[in-house]
Amino acid sequence: MIPELSIIITVLNEVENVNHLVEKLRVDLSGIDYEVIFVDDGSTDGTQKAIKTIADERTTLIELRKNYGQSTAMTAGIEHATGRYVALLDGDMQNDSSDIPHMLHTLKTEDWDVVAGNRKNRQDGLLLRKLPSRIANYLIRKLTGVHIKDYGCTLKIFKKEIADDLGLYGEMHRFIPVLAKLQGASIVQVDVKHHHRRFGKSKYGLGRTFKVMSDLITMVFFRKYIQKPMHLFGGIGFVMLFIGIITNIYLLILKLSGHDIWGKPLLILGLIFLLGGIQLITIGFLAEISIRIYFESGNKKTYQIRRIVHGQKKDVEYR
Repeated sequence: MIPELSIIITVLNEVENVNHLVEKLRVDLSGIDYEVIFVDDGSTDGTQKAIKTIADERTTLIELRKNYGQSTAMTAGIEHATGRYVALLDGDMQNDSSDIPHMLHTLKTEDWDVVAGNRKNRQDGLLLRKLPSRIANYLIRKLTGVHIKDYGCTLKIFKKEIADDLGLYGEMHRFIPVLAKLQGASIVQVDVKHHHRRFGKSKYGLGRTFKVMSDLITMVFFRKYIQKPMHLFGGIGFVMLFIGIITNIYLLILKLSGHDIWGKPLLILGLIFLLGGIQLITIGFLAEISIRIYFESGNKKTYQIRRIVHGQKKDVEYR
């Protein structure tokens, strides 16, 4: 029988948390038909054994061969989920599973594709966690145009078809709302509870800020130019090419007028703009070819349909 909700929990060295987490899930979700999928991302502290000890018929444990990272672990969980809806939850118990029923109700009754959590009273340190997070959230909102307050909150619920097509790679789990928006998903954010970490050590540090910034560049490209890369590379390339041509025409006029232009910084700058413009335009062509191969070879569509309504007949939803 297909469960209503699949809860995917990625864990790495959370042996002290998993028992408390499973017990809390049983209480908080007592009225929901659910399954729990633990994805162990290379734990070395006995987390796998602890999960096996408390597992019941609702529980599945996926053991990865090594530590691949949270995005890959989430992908493994999503691929093995069988529920109509998919929830993501951290294994450190800082998010509260008691928020899940309300989020699921919001998704179902208000016809959202994604309900994301917003940690209203975040229980983390200001300097190393809150401040970098606020800066990153602000930059992501401004550059991607997806206005979610809290990108760092793992607690989210999706329709299964949205979760299946997220395409999580590398460290892209931080940009799940942006990836969902690329599919045309409707997203709402609701306030959720947040707790201090009681057991174990945090896997996040200040160094993740630099990873977020580098991934943000990729997400801006995906968000704005994935179907039209020539608009980015070609646009910049033609501007540079134009500046290079004008600069070199000016230098040619100086040369014909008897001036010595050899060794002038302007000559070097003009050549850089000229060659850089040609190179960027060429990259644009190659990117266009790559995108066409991506969509056409895999029979992928450049659009997604939410539903089709035939007169007064029942809606046909695409899952």
